[in-house]
Amino acid sequence: MLTAKTRWDVKHPDEHIAKHLAEQLHIDPLIAKLLVHRGVCTAKEAAAFLHPLKQPFHDPFLLDGMERAIARINRAIRQGESILVYGDYDADGVCSTTVMVSALKEAGAVVDFYIPNRFTEGYGPNEAAFRRAKEQGVSLIVTVDNGITAVKEVALANELGMDIIVTDHHEPGPVLPEAYEIIHPKKPGSTYPFRELAGVGVAFKVAHALLGDVPRHLLDVVAIGTIADLVPLTGENRLLAAQGLEELRRTKRIGLRALWQQCKIEAKEINEQTVGFVIAPRMNAVGRLGGADPAVRLLMTEGEAEAKRLAKEMDDLNRERQQLVAEIAEEAAQIVREQFPPARHKVIVVAKEGWNPGVIGIVASRLVEQFYRPTIVLSIDAEKGIAKGSARSIHGFDLFASLSTCRDILPHFGGHPMAAGMTLSIDHIDELRQRLNALADETLSDDDFTPITVVDAVCSVSDLTLSAAEQLEQFAPFGVGNAKPLFLIENVSVEMMRRIGADQSHLKAVFAENGATVDGIGFGFGHLYDEIAPDAKVSVVGELAVNEWNGLRKPQLVIYDVAVSECQLFDVRGQRDIRSLIASLPKEKRLLIMFRKETEQLADMALFKDELHYIHSGEEAAALCLDGRYVVLLDLPPSLQILKMLLRSSLPARIYAVFYQREIHFFRTLPTRDHFKWFYAFLRKQGVFHIAKHGGQLARARGWTEETVHFMAKVFLELEFITERNGVISLIPQPAKRDLNESPTYRLKQAQLELENLLLYSTYEQLKRCLFEMKGSQTYEEANV
Repeated sequence: MLTAKTRWDVKHPDEHIAKHLAEQLHIDPLIAKLLVHRGVCTAKEAAAFLHPLKQPFHDPFLLDGMERAIARINRAIRQGESILVYGDYDADGVCSTTVMVSALKEAGAVVDFYIPNRFTEGYGPNEAAFRRAKEQGVSLIVTVDNGITAVKEVALANELGMDIIVTDHHEPGPVLPEAYEIIHPKKPGSTYPFRELAGVGVAFKVAHALLGDVPRHLLDVVAIGTIADLVPLTGENRLLAAQGLEELRRTKRIGLRALWQQCKIEAKEINEQTVGFVIAPRMNAVGRLGGADPAVRLLMTEGEAEAKRLAKEMDDLNRERQQLVAEIAEEAAQIVREQFPPARHKVIVVAKEGWNPGVIGIVASRLVEQFYRPTIVLSIDAEKGIAKGSARSIHGFDLFASLSTCRDILPHFGGHPMAAGMTLSIDHIDELRQRLNALADETLSDDDFTPITVVDAVCSVSDLTLSAAEQLEQFAPFGVGNAKPLFLIENVSVEMMRRIGADQSHLKAVFAENGATVDGIGFGFGHLYDEIAPDAKVSVVGELAVNEWNGLRKPQLVIYDVAVSECQLFDVRGQRDIRSLIASLPKEKRLLIMFRKETEQLADMALFKDELHYIHSGEEAAALCLDGRYVVLLDLPPSLQILKMLLRSSLPARIYAVFYQREIHFFRTLPTRDHFKWFYAFLRKQGVFHIAKHGGQLARARGWTEETVHFMAKVFLELEFITERNGVISLIPQPAKRDLNESPTYRLKQAQLELENLLLYSTYEQLKRCLFEMKGSQTYEEANV
């Protein structure tokens, strides 16, 4: 058995709808299933999904309050008022700021931007910033990617005589700020067709409404912010990301092209992964370690030298950020293990003075990956007596809803069901931990703490074709809400498997089923080479991709998870380093069994002395529970019956057949009846025979071993054919006729040889057949019914 790392949530799209869709669109049936799983059930919906570059955007004036907001902006432009765009320091906020400032400038506005400092001001509007804006003559503030919870700050702006237009996408609180207007797709009463826009998406809608035509030249920035903010890439976000990536590949922005050069990015190869793993981290790094203004300047600069300088600065800051995250994540993990072990804490809340508030969100994500618990990481400011935190969650635990129940101790917080930020008094940290854990006790089960992998479809190996892999490319861009499709192939054979990579940490395999094969590649799965038996039937979850090498294109399954549902046999007979093998097995699962006490010393099992189970009777064998264990059979049992008693009563996950022998037996086959007949005739001719003195000489003359001669003599002694005194053998006159099988020594040797032939000298297939016939034909699925 091999346990999957995650819970597989296997979807079963409506076969009838999928078949009809495949026929209508002339697409692969597998592709049709994926569309249905994504809620795409008609040809019209499929055309919109598969061809996002051709789809129109929604009318921006469908957003509640847009007409009034645009009217106020146009009045400010006509009257030459000073407008301030109030942004945020993450990638979405930076991109939102760039889009709004660019649109306002194009419309003729007098405009500047302000992004608060994460460390000195924190997230969102603050009174000091608003007062400075008033002093500088600002009469209209447009927030982007923030402001929906700024009730007090907006009230102050109103007192100061400034109008505030809030554009945001974060979850609205129970009380909305009394702004001049709020542009928000989730605003109560809103009928806008799509609710999941990122902050930059909302800013883009304002830009569209303000400029009249779709500002396609801003889509490159919109794509970065949308993808970076991890909003669902469905509906209008899919259009923004797909069309934005097209613009990004051919962008004329000097700053972005300098960043491509700095990061060695090929413009034509830019996709959502480039944005998510290369561009966005560098955009975020600026605001995480200092002020975010340089990121906005990079996007808007028209100077070559400035662009190169800013690109290098952002790249350097990202490297610094990576090192900082690694250090804090290790420190935080140590605190979790020592003070708040996951076994006793369903929600992890860790805090320490001196942690950089700019990176604790990433640290929280790292801890979720490591411990799979909702996690809050807090940076303590002892002088102010407050803690600033970032939170990340798991499936099944709504962070925003849970934190909302703690509003009395959270003067400032906001976010989404899966992520949030907050500020609180350090005196309330323990209380927050206790309250969230109490909520988790009520809402989360043990299963919730195993990550879920959503499987789009079960298919056969023959379904994983090059054509299907190529058609899948139309599902891009991938992201939240439109993850790369995952497929499950069940109980297939492993035709080939080997480790690859400089450190042998990756796995290359070929999976086969009914004559069809597909290549598999598992990055970081090299360890499975030792955990999958040669003839195991495996179930594999993976992503179907196109592998191109030397001009040859082939389908390839990129492995995400692997499971084996049956007991596996690992043949390690003759392996010398048994201790290393045992040490590599999880201690909580391994079960070390021996049938002879001397094996402990002979195989040097001192390291595992406390784990050894010595079995010398059938009753002891039958009483031992093997269910789910990795059973290591260290030596040969005294009989097959004991082995049957051991295996037939429970179901191990794996069997490691060691069958350690100090030395090979003195002969592997019994002497034949002709051997015994000749030896008896020899003794009768000799009359007496000094076996102690001349046994070796006789053996050499006949080509036998000396042990064979002594064995036959012992059999004759037990059958009362001879007597033996002081090493001298004499025949008994006229002995009774008896069969060799009447000799206990003969029967024991016969049984030993049969046991050795069956367990020691058999092939892998023969050994497996022998052992598995003993335990029956149960599988784990049957055992769990």
